[in-house]
Amino acid sequence: METNLAVTQAERKERLIALRKRKLESEQGNGGPSHFAFKQRNFDPETRQSRKRDGPGDDTVEKAVEGLAEQIIKEDEEKRKEELDLFNIQPRRANWDLKRDMTNRMSKLERRTNEAIATIFRQRLQSMKKDNPGAEVDIVASMNAAEHERDAENAASSDDE
Repeated sequence: METNLAVTQAERKERLIALRKRKLESEQGNGGPSHFAFKQRNFDPETRQSRKRDGPGDDTVEKAVEGLAEQIIKEDEEKRKEELDLFNIQPRRANWDLKRDMTNRMSKLERRTNEAIATIFRQRLQSMKKDNPGAEVDIVASMNAAEHERDAENAASSDDE
């Protein structure tokens, strides 16, 4: 690491010395021109016109993108025609926003509904224990009985309609 730093330091010193020598020579007039000479590659000062290229380089940006604009416009028109196809347009349902707004409220109600079902189930078990104090309560039988009651109520309500 130290040798690398020493080498770079020595190179820098040499460059600075060379710059000082050039500066002194230009001040004394021994060196070349004191101002920067422009190279006029694209302009001819005698004719006061731009020089034409002599090489095979007729590649310009304008020529490269000449047909690109028309191609992009055609592709865009084709995409718009596809997007505006009347068979692909489907309106949203009339109540999509109502369903979106009701999901939060329904999640709270579902929790309360499950709690209410659990309390009803506990009450039925306690009432069955009170009716038959010596016998064991059959949970499966009570669930089946509750299902039959619910089915009977649903059938009665559907017959009424």
